[in-house]
Amino acid sequence: MFQRAGSSRSFPKHFNPGTTGSSSGNSASVPDHGSKVSARSETSLLVLNAPEPPPPWQELSGRVRRAVLAEVNRPSSLTKCFVSVLRGLFPILRWGRHYDRKSFRRDLMAGLTLASLGIPQSIGYANLAKLDPQFGLYSSFVPPLIYAVMGTSRDIAIGPVAVVSLLLSSMTQKLVDPYTHPETYRSLVLTATFFAGIFQASFGFFRLGFVVDFLSHATIVGFTGGAAIVIGLQQLKGLLGINHFTNNTDVVSVIKAVWFAVHQPWNPDNFLIGCSFLVLILIVRSIGLRKRKLFWLAAIIPLLSVILSTLLVYLTRADKHGVKIIRQVKEGLNPSSVKQIQLTGPFIGETAKIGLICAIIALTEAVAVGRSFAAVRGYQLDGNKEMVAMGFMNIAGSLSSCYVATGSFSRTAVNVSAGCETTVSNMVMAITVFASLQLLMKLLYYTPVTILASIILSALPGLIDIKEACRIWRVDKMDFLACLGAFLGVLFGSVEIGLLTAVIISFAKIIISALVPKTEMLGRIQGTDIFCSMRQYPSAVETPNLLILRIDSPFLHFMNANSVKERIFARITGGCDATMTRFVVLDMSNVTHIDTSGIPAVEEIHKKLTSNGVQLAIANPGWRVIHKMKLAGLVDIIGEEWIFLTVSEAVEACGCGNEEDSSLSG
Repeated sequence: MFQRAGSSRSFPKHFNPGTTGSSSGNSASVPDHGSKVSARSETSLLVLNAPEPPPPWQELSGRVRRAVLAEVNRPSSLTKCFVSVLRGLFPILRWGRHYDRKSFRRDLMAGLTLASLGIPQSIGYANLAKLDPQFGLYSSFVPPLIYAVMGTSRDIAIGPVAVVSLLLSSMTQKLVDPYTHPETYRSLVLTATFFAGIFQASFGFFRLGFVVDFLSHATIVGFTGGAAIVIGLQQLKGLLGINHFTNNTDVVSVIKAVWFAVHQPWNPDNFLIGCSFLVLILIVRSIGLRKRKLFWLAAIIPLLSVILSTLLVYLTRADKHGVKIIRQVKEGLNPSSVKQIQLTGPFIGETAKIGLICAIIALTEAVAVGRSFAAVRGYQLDGNKEMVAMGFMNIAGSLSSCYVATGSFSRTAVNVSAGCETTVSNMVMAITVFASLQLLMKLLYYTPVTILASIILSALPGLIDIKEACRIWRVDKMDFLACLGAFLGVLFGSVEIGLLTAVIISFAKIIISALVPKTEMLGRIQGTDIFCSMRQYPSAVETPNLLILRIDSPFLHFMNANSVKERIFARITGGCDATMTRFVVLDMSNVTHIDTSGIPAVEEIHKKLTSNGVQLAIANPGWRVIHKMKLAGLVDIIGEEWIFLTVSEAVEACGCGNEEDSSLSG
């Protein structure tokens, strides 16, 4: 099949076996190229004599040590060590020493502005989570205080959010009906929040942030878009004043419930009040977006709408004519919920699963929000510390009647626009919420339920990012498929089905790329020692009598070893000069890991090439790859003299570099 190049262990034209300790072959070398051979031998020794890579357990222990002792720089005493750890866990101890009155004034205004938006939103999101209104306010009190002393973001605003509220209620109500067993439902929600905090803190301590990356950007775009539509349809219950509504979240069930409800006797006053204030909120918000100086108007319009609608209902006694009102909201400080955390019982497994999913979704949203604003304002966000802070605030929240809280994009944008300097703005907001819980809850008695639906509906357009979905379609069709899978799964199935569909598609993309990795044929850019893909760079020229192949996969393992082997054989036999091939250079610079299936595949490639008189050379194997090749004896089989640091050295050693140069000059 191939033209035989001599013996299977024949040396290249300019190779001097004496320089590598070999006892066979001609020891003479061409004087003109002796320095090149010597240099090549030295670089080959760098590949072969690299130190052993650290074992996996050592890397894991190093991660934990860096996470726990990140701020410790070998202090001279135990006290200094303790202080360093405290500063690592509580960043406020570092920047708090330089906090001044000017920063406090800005944070005070930002916190008050934030509270004016957060209070009505929190009440509405509690309704979305199928909890009493005060639980939304509880979640805007304790978690922001904990985050203020532990978080690293200066801008992020903490509290309940729409997507997590929907996620929590849609999964928990499958275990217990929130209307027939409200206390048990509430207990499961608090337990799920406790588990969410445990998972989040563990991700941060053990530097497991990659778990959050399982939900790709495309997945989040599709998921939030679908969730926004589902949330909007759910709010039709409050907007229309419907008494009986479906607990299902899929669009078909919701539309059926709405269709049935509108054909029953219903009061149009709820719809009129809700739509009027929804239009008002959207108009004022658009004005605030166009004129940056009026951002505060967009921030306070939800609270202003609550006040105006409450006065309207109270003065007209509309509650006597069918307008649904909140009625009693429990006032006072968050009660302890330690005894409501259920760590035993029939629902413990399902509750832990709900906590894990909520933890990942909440972290994904918070880290994305924090990083985007940190990039704009020019500082670095520590993702692992953010996870620890989020974990501790949700653990503390679950023990004080709060459900899962995270960073909100809309409230964070308001916080930044209001001029916040530090997390003190979260403290101001929390204190304002506390004052409201103590003094103002009785004033919410006549607040119409429809206004809460309007406030939630007004926040949903920001969750549907059509422009980003179009960009994903243009850039990566497979990512768009994951985006579409999440969107349709949430819309026509459930929140869990949407997430599961998107994750399966994302993993399928990874598995397909791992199962069928590409192998590229490389050519030389004329006048250089640079070798690159001949498909990507058509100007690259093929080297005579030499085939250079690159494996474009970080892994050479059981999933793709046979595929890579077959593709390499196909490349060799399918080339136009296959019968003249004397050498094959395998560029393994992209391969970082090889297992006990990949090593025999390389060995079989070598044996088959050798039996046909073709010599195999390996260029730039990864650190762990060359280590495993030496342990398996593959280096001895191929020959140390055929392991190279770069492709250009391998080409030169094969004696083809000068032939190509002369052919080009001719």
